[in-house]
Amino acid sequence: MEERHILSIDLKSFFASCECVLRGIDPFTTPLVVANKNQGNGAITLAVTPYLKKQGVPSRGRLFEIPKNIKYYIVPPRMNTYIKFSEQVVSIYLDYVAKEDLHVYSIDECFLDVTNYLHLYKKTDYELAKEILMKIYEKTKLTATCGIGQNILMAKVAMDIEAKHTPLGIAKWTSDDIKTKLWNITPLSKMWGIGPRMEKRLNNLGICKVGDLANYNKYKLKTLFGVMGLELVEHANGIDNSVINSLNTSPKEKSYSNSQVLFKDYNGDNVRLIIREMVDLVTKRLRINNKQTLVIGLAISYSKNVGGGFYHTTKLDTPTDNSKIILNICMFLFDRYYNGSPIRKVGVSVGRLCEKDCLQLNIFDDLESVKKEESKNKAIDYINNKYGKNSLLNASSLLDNSTIRERNKKIGGHNA
Repeated sequence: MEERHILSIDLKSFFASCECVLRGIDPFTTPLVVANKNQGNGAITLAVTPYLKKQGVPSRGRLFEIPKNIKYYIVPPRMNTYIKFSEQVVSIYLDYVAKEDLHVYSIDECFLDVTNYLHLYKKTDYELAKEILMKIYEKTKLTATCGIGQNILMAKVAMDIEAKHTPLGIAKWTSDDIKTKLWNITPLSKMWGIGPRMEKRLNNLGICKVGDLANYNKYKLKTLFGVMGLELVEHANGIDNSVINSLNTSPKEKSYSNSQVLFKDYNGDNVRLIIREMVDLVTKRLRINNKQTLVIGLAISYSKNVGGGFYHTTKLDTPTDNSKIILNICMFLFDRYYNGSPIRKVGVSVGRLCEKDCLQLNIFDDLESVKKEESKNKAIDYINNKYGKNSLLNASSLLDNSTIRERNKKIGGHNA
C-alpha cells in the first residue's frame, strides 16, 4: 500500500482546557477537575488539567481516587460548550485539507491525510503539523499534540505514546520505529485498539508487549479471535490498510442494524447481556430474510456526562448468519475498545449482505455444530413467530438488566 502522511491531532485535556480558557486561567498551573459533584465523591472525573496529570491524577477516575493531599476545584461539565470549541478546531483543519481528507475521530481528536498537500504548502509533514498546532492555539488558546505516521495506526500510536512528552507536542514514527518503539509498548492497553479486557486475554497467552504480539503465531490467534486476531498481529507490525476516505464513506450496500438507548448507565459487565440480546434480534432478521453478512459492527455510546464512545467493524472471510459467530465478534470488539466509561447506548449492525444459497464453512468450523445451531435457531424462530416474541427466550432475559421483553412488547411484529 502507498505510504501516506497522516496527522493524528488530539486536544490536550480538552474539557478541562476549555474550562480554563473560558476562565482566563492556565491549565498547566491550575488544579481543575471537570466532574458532576452532585453525584457525590464517586463521580467520574471527565477531565483534569495537565497540572493535575503531572501530579499523578488520572484523566478518567473517581473523585475519591484523587489523593487527599492534592487541592483542586471542581467545575460541572458543559458538553454543548465543548462541542462549539471542537467545531471551531475542525474549521481550522478544513482551512488546510479538504473534507474528504479529514476524519473526526472524537470530540477532541481528528485524523488528517496531508499527503497531497505537502507540495502545495511547500512544507514537510512535521512543519505542517507545527503550523496547524500553532494556529489552533492562536485561535482557541487550546493546546494540541500531534502524531505523524505512514498510516492511521502509526500516527495515532506516535501521538499517544510519544508526542505528549515532546517539547513541541509532535512525534513522527516511520517503519524504522516499529521494532524500536512500537514493539516496546507495554502494558498492551497503552496501544491503540487494545482495551483492558483484551489486554488481560492476551496476557493469559503470555503476550505482554506489542513485540510479543507481533511475533505470536497468527494462526493460533485466528483460531482464538477469528479475523480480528489477524488484525491484531498486523497492527502490532505497524500495518494498517484503512484510509481516511473509507472511514468517511457510509456503506452503500444494504445493511441491518439495531440500537437502543438504555434506561440507566450500564458497565462492562451488565452491558454484555444487552449486546447478546441485540445480536439475537439482528441475526433473527438475517434468517427471516434468508441473508448472510460479511461485515459486523458494534457501536457503544457513553453516558451524556462523559461523551464519546466508539464504532468499529470487522470483515469476515465467509458470510454468516450464525448468532454465536456474530456475538463472539461483537464481544471481541467490545473487549478491545471499551475504556470503562458508563454506557447509555448500544448498537449492532451487519452489512455487505448476500443471499444465503448454501452453507459455507471455513477450516475452523465444525459442520455438526453449525447444523445443530441452525436447527435450534429455526425452531426458536418458528415458536416465537407463532406464539409471540416473548414465548421462548434465553434464561438471561429474566435478569433485571435485560431489556428484551419490554422491547418485544413495544415492537410488535418483525423488528425492522
